[in-house]
Amino acid sequence: MEKVIKKAGVLGIGNLLLSDESFGLHVIEYMEEHYNVPDTVTLFDGGTAGIFMAPFLEDHDPIFVVDVVNLNGAEPGKLFTFSADDVRSGSMQVRMSPHQLGIVEILDICKLRDASPECVEFFCVIPESIATGLEMTDVVAAQVGKIAGILVERLQKEGYEITKKENDNA
Repeated sequence: MEKVIKKAGVLGIGNLLLSDESFGLHVIEYMEEHYNVPDTVTLFDGGTAGIFMAPFLEDHDPIFVVDVVNLNGAEPGKLFTFSADDVRSGSMQVRMSPHQLGIVEILDICKLRDASPECVEFFCVIPESIATGLEMTDVVAAQVGKIAGILVERLQKEGYEITKKENDNA
């Protein structure tokens, strides 16, 4: 049987009504505005869709998830990357956002269906506030372009051709 080549997926997760919790969604929006992304890469605003993200996860590989994470004692605005194995291992003393825990559970369901992506990486920021509000805090908002650049470099390393849009000085 011939192996199906899947598209890469960048999945932004969050809630636009909860200040820094919207970080993943803003990263997706930033990438759409500032980069030319090929058809072989899907940028997806997953919001708080939960189990409804399963088809996206099953149809893409690698998957890069962008969200907030709580790590005891870590400074707001600090960036972290994790693999799905890091999250599953329990060796990290983390309390992930409810969305990331849901993603790991959804990935397990995908695995049971023999449709799990082989590569899943999390790109996260420490929130300063997840209180009700439509604006991110300055310290977290300042990381949107930075993590988008990290994701672009990671995708380019995988062989995807992503370029800055013309007249983009960001």
